[in-house]
Amino acid sequence: MKISNWIWSIIAVLSLNVCNLNASTVQPDKNLGIIPQPTQVTLKNANASMQMLKVYIPAQWYSSYYSTLFAEVNAVQLSTQKEANVVLIEHPNLLPEHYQLDINQDRVIIKASNAKGFQYGLVSLAQMVQYLGFPLPQVSIEDAPKFGYRGMHLDVSRHFFTIDEVKQHLDYLAYYKFNRFHWHLTDDQGWRIEIKKYPKLQEIAAYRDETLIGHYSDQPHQFDGVRYGGYYTQEMIKDIVRYAADRNIEVIPEVDIPGHSQATLSAYPEFGCENKAYKAATLWGVFEDVLCPNEATFKFLEDVMDELMALFPGKYIHIGGDECPKVAWKNSAFCQELIKRENLGNEEGLQSYFIRRVAAYIQSKGREIIGWDEILEGGLAQGAVVMSWRGVDGGLEAAAQNHDVIMTPNSHCYFDYYQSEAPGEPISIGGFIPIEKVYDWDPIPSELAVEKRKYILGGQANLWTEYIKTYSHVQYMSYARGMALSETLWSSDKDYRRFLNKFEQHYNHWKKKGANVAFHIYDLKYHVQTKMGMPVQLYFDAPEQASIYYNLDDQVYNLMDGKDTMTIEKPGKYTFVASKNNQRGRPMTLDFNLHKGTRAQIQLETLPSSRYAGRGPYSLINGLYGPDSKYGGSEWLGFSGDDCIGTIELPELTSLQQVAFRFFKGEGQWIYLPSEVEVLISEDGKNFKSIHKTKDIQTNTKVASLPFSFNGEKAKFIKFVIKNHGIIEAGRQGAGYKAWLFVDEITIE
Repeated sequence: MKISNWIWSIIAVLSLNVCNLNASTVQPDKNLGIIPQPTQVTLKNANASMQMLKVYIPAQWYSSYYSTLFAEVNAVQLSTQKEANVVLIEHPNLLPEHYQLDINQDRVIIKASNAKGFQYGLVSLAQMVQYLGFPLPQVSIEDAPKFGYRGMHLDVSRHFFTIDEVKQHLDYLAYYKFNRFHWHLTDDQGWRIEIKKYPKLQEIAAYRDETLIGHYSDQPHQFDGVRYGGYYTQEMIKDIVRYAADRNIEVIPEVDIPGHSQATLSAYPEFGCENKAYKAATLWGVFEDVLCPNEATFKFLEDVMDELMALFPGKYIHIGGDECPKVAWKNSAFCQELIKRENLGNEEGLQSYFIRRVAAYIQSKGREIIGWDEILEGGLAQGAVVMSWRGVDGGLEAAAQNHDVIMTPNSHCYFDYYQSEAPGEPISIGGFIPIEKVYDWDPIPSELAVEKRKYILGGQANLWTEYIKTYSHVQYMSYARGMALSETLWSSDKDYRRFLNKFEQHYNHWKKKGANVAFHIYDLKYHVQTKMGMPVQLYFDAPEQASIYYNLDDQVYNLMDGKDTMTIEKPGKYTFVASKNNQRGRPMTLDFNLHKGTRAQIQLETLPSSRYAGRGPYSLINGLYGPDSKYGGSEWLGFSGDDCIGTIELPELTSLQQVAFRFFKGEGQWIYLPSEVEVLISEDGKNFKSIHKTKDIQTNTKVASLPFSFNGEKAKFIKFVIKNHGIIEAGRQGAGYKAWLFVDEITIE
């Protein structure tokens, strides 16, 4: 469907012209084009006279990165000390990542105490030149990061990326002042690092027989039949570590243990608990084949860690510790005897024992370990740093125990989740994390005691690559949201509207370089409100100064009279689009199915998880269906281990013909159909009669529809009890964890 040329002519007339930001138009909001936003900016009255910046960098602070950085910036070049008008001055009293940047009439002065500070100052200067041009404003900047740990993660096990692509990623991180690169090198689907003492890791474990086609939830599973894999030699690893160090980025390697080890066992089955042949996984998910905690396994891991630590000189080694099923340990006579001998109590205690053994060895070499928040189970290893990914609870628990924490909750930091609800987005694992949610995130949970907040080192975004095969796709999923995260982790002075203006400038920069950057900032965000006896009200969060156009059932587009609100009086397919500065967001279509419930009100006894709260309980009766292809977003409500119980109050006593429910099924993401659904009705809201109850809920697709027929029974109140699947059984995806229940529209006819 295309919008006709004449309507875009109207939009062009109504929209504001794009203004090039220059020194004379720099506003008091201190938008200098710098991401992340500096701590303090003081603008002076005059402009600088320089039309070329000549930078002299003393040898002790020089980095090969500057050749890369300045090659992309017109009118900035490396120079001799005599000709330079950009001067670097050591200021030993400044903190390690602190810098001061002064642009004067004919000279720029950058002060810092070390190479990190000078790099950040020079990056800020380069961004100003790129996005402001000359003449530069005379300005003083005082800047330092809010958090010491500012990370980005890349999974190369599910899909492999070349050394040149990893270097591209490091250049991106340096440009936005990230200082940690978490390199996820091993998992069930492939081992990606050469270990000389165990050559079968690169000969066998680095390859899988084939790869899943489409989404895990698609049934039946289909595969491409193509052998897939690759690994980095130790020389390649050293090259990446040097390259990152030149950009003041520490590379944190991850070898995931004791779970996520199916590829490891394919090469060395003797480290498993069963006498059988293993293969690197061709599916995504969690598998029961895990490392066995015997002395041979620990010797293997110590040898691997020795080679790993020789390659990675940084402070941290990540050892995973997540999603470790205990079935193989429960069935192992050796493991059960070990639990008794060491008084470990149970398999969770055995996992803690495993992690403690490996942690002690790494710490004996002067390093520190990081583990996903499952390492809390059974007791936390001394000195371990917890990476809190299953929400914030793990971080809260670790900080309460005086352990350092890196926050990376999948509610805000999983960049493999969808970033837009618009159709046509590339396939993703699921979920929904738009750029504004990343920007608004605070790594320090509000409920954390003030005296414990010092244990929050910072935050990190994770990019798991089950559904990301190319580096272009990596860019699409991470570059836009990465800009938002950089400001979240660095800046104390945040303003989302100012950030959006800067984002457009940076987006254009990356686009010119050929990067595939997502642009969703003009996409509309909607809210639907229903009130007792009233028609549906539709509200939009639109870009500032944007105009909104709509059509109904593919008719002519019209300018919305209510600017950002509309009353939905009749069903149909409404398409909306926002326009600003001669640009537009992608069209958004809302297909309203108005029914008797859309004029009702609803109450839930248990609220959904804050991670998957949709637009609140009214998402269940607002006349809109969530997408069949993905959970999360505005319509699906997700309950972690909880039942969904609620009551719908109709405007008046009503004769019922049907009540229908929708549920999402995605067992690869631990989303299971309900175990039971019951519908009860009442005329007074006190005395309810059960009309329907069923446990037979099935589907061969991602969405299950469950209609209940009525014979004209009258009710004013409809109560529903939707039972969660509960704890996931052994042998199924997510075994041992609480199942997710996802519910969408409850249609009443």
